Amino acid sequence: MDQDTSCTTNPLLEPWTGPFGVPPFDRLKPSHFGQAFEIALGLSQAETGAIAADPKPPSFENTIEALETSGRELTQVCSVFFNLARADTNDELEAIEREIAPKLARHRSAIYLNGAMFQRVDALYSRRSELGLNAEQARVLERYHIAFLRNGGGLPDEAKARLAAIAERLATLATKFAQNVLADEKAYMLVLAAKDDLAGLPASLISAAARTAADRGLPSKHGITLSRSSIAPFLQFSARRDLREKAFRAWAQRGESGGLTDNRAIASEMVRLRTERARLLGFASFAHFRLGDMMAKTPQAAHDLLHSVWAPARARALREEAALQAIAAGEGGNFHIAPWDWRYYAEKRRKAEFDLNEAEIKPYLPLDKMIEAAFFTANRLFGLSFSERDDVPLYHPDARCWTVTGRDGQEIALFIGDYFARPSKRSSAWMGSFREQQKLDGEVRPIVVNVLNFAKASEGQVCLLSFDDARTLFHEFGHALHGMLSDVTYPLISGANVARDFVEFPSQLYEHWLEQPEVLRRFALHHETSEPIPEALLQSLLAARQFNQGFATVEYTASALVDLALHLLSGADAIDIVGFEKTQLDKLGMPASITMRHRTPHFQHVFSGESYAAGYYSYLWSEVLDADGFEAFEERGDIFDPMLAKKLHDHIYSSGFSRDPDEAYKAFRGRAAKPGALLRKRGLADAPRGEA
Repeated sequence: MDQDTSCTTNPLLEPWTGPFGVPPFDRLKPSHFGQAFEIALGLSQAETGAIAADPKPPSFENTIEALETSGRELTQVCSVFFNLARADTNDELEAIEREIAPKLARHRSAIYLNGAMFQRVDALYSRRSELGLNAEQARVLERYHIAFLRNGGGLPDEAKARLAAIAERLATLATKFAQNVLADEKAYMLVLAAKDDLAGLPASLISAAARTAADRGLPSKHGITLSRSSIAPFLQFSARRDLREKAFRAWAQRGESGGLTDNRAIASEMVRLRTERARLLGFASFAHFRLGDMMAKTPQAAHDLLHSVWAPARARALREEAALQAIAAGEGGNFHIAPWDWRYYAEKRRKAEFDLNEAEIKPYLPLDKMIEAAFFTANRLFGLSFSERDDVPLYHPDARCWTVTGRDGQEIALFIGDYFARPSKRSSAWMGSFREQQKLDGEVRPIVVNVLNFAKASEGQVCLLSFDDARTLFHEFGHALHGMLSDVTYPLISGANVARDFVEFPSQLYEHWLEQPEVLRRFALHHETSEPIPEALLQSLLAARQFNQGFATVEYTASALVDLALHLLSGADAIDIVGFEKTQLDKLGMPASITMRHRTPHFQHVFSGESYAAGYYSYLWSEVLDADGFEAFEERGDIFDPMLAKKLHDHIYSSGFSRDPDEAYKAFRGRAAKPGALLRKRGLADAPRGEA
């Protein structure tokens, strides 16, 4: 590719004049990013340097607002690059990512460890009551002061230098960790060549597996990949125990190959470096450092919540295991239930107990109708409308986009949906932004993307979702709404830029609407006949909502407890992370038939950056809020209650991080959350409503 040589010919740095100001994806080449990063970094360094060196006394405008408006070009380039690096990467982008990650970490450290900059922010914070700030400005100043302190502002120069070196090294390691997992996932495909290899598989999975194999050059065969939407249903339905074991072992051992993509030493070094950084900042462990700025406040609070759920979940999982063992024995199986057996026999048990199996449900959950259901719910709650458009250039042919308008008919956001798995995409599902809402630079409307990994059906076939897939779609759309409905002035507190153990609340709360009969009767329509889901099947589906919750809670909670234990380490010695994982699971009494939802060598939440490091417990913490929060709608007798929906909009979805999360929740609910709702939701206790 030709390397552009001037800013004026680099589409990343030109004004984006396309529909909705969307990035010019149709003109972008990997070669544009190197130059764009170089120029944008230089501009950002000059801007922040000028703020720190400003001879005028610090003011909110010349320091905080100046920081908020600095680095526009860098923010723009990063938003495009890192979304592509996760959703549609290639060898060139991966090489750029490895090169730029430590440079960006170095740049960030240069800002937060700049003594003159810290003095300006600290001086403003010390006299904040005299500045005449409004509530949002006061919050932004507070968050900047916290950020500078937590990044080493005010520490001696020697400590600052070491913190900068640690940040740079961690950025390099996190990038390598993520790329290793993707490489393992891309390299693996279980080829199903014989007819018997397809035994037990439903037609929808066979269709998706045929497309997968064809896309990888094996048109007459079928393929199962390590994407969750491929391997999970294979483990659920395949009658071939040998193939289930083979696929499961590949899935569980990502990042643990012993070769170039092995992540064990990387994760070990990251834990050591995080521990060292926390101690330089005056904390007993990285977990103490991380949770000090979250809702939980202390590792003990997170630990207590996890263990309050672990004991009843484990007890229930053991009862579930016994039931599965009985089914296997009844079929002549002379083996103990193993992790690759659980989903298969759980599906048989669900069929026996609820007259329900996934193959019956999926024809009523076509992807387009589930997207429509998510949009319908947003319309009923928040008055949003969605108009699909085909005039916007996007980064991949599979991606789609919609203009989002509010009650008044004004455009408020552009929403992009990227739904199908592919080798160039990291596994899992997430929400990202190509542009975040803010008003400091005028009315800036967000461009939000949901990236998922559903198995794409064969040509001419409809993509059918499992109920878990549909729940994931609603979950990520809840995140998207958090970004699209944001209504704040300052970028720092926009949208989903909130405490990690609060960010999952809007997304997990949104999942509840999928499970409502009013929604399912309207949108769970057969993909061929458009007939609504039969009432008996609907009732069976709803009755089975708490089925297998012992298993689901144990695999998640084990991951969260191992993550917390790793980051409570106070020493800097090298650790065998797999050995540590085993020791912790043995202490917990982890059933041998269940594995962690994310084993340490591929635990991307924790090691592909720091979003959930020492914070994977956040999903459960947020679940206390979402379970209690949805009960508010149930108590009103209307799942779309207008007054409650307005409170939800005003205090949660639109307010970003403009207030403390505890205060935001109380403003919505009228009180603090009560944990009994969580146990009721998971079927782990018969706690009555109103229980504290």
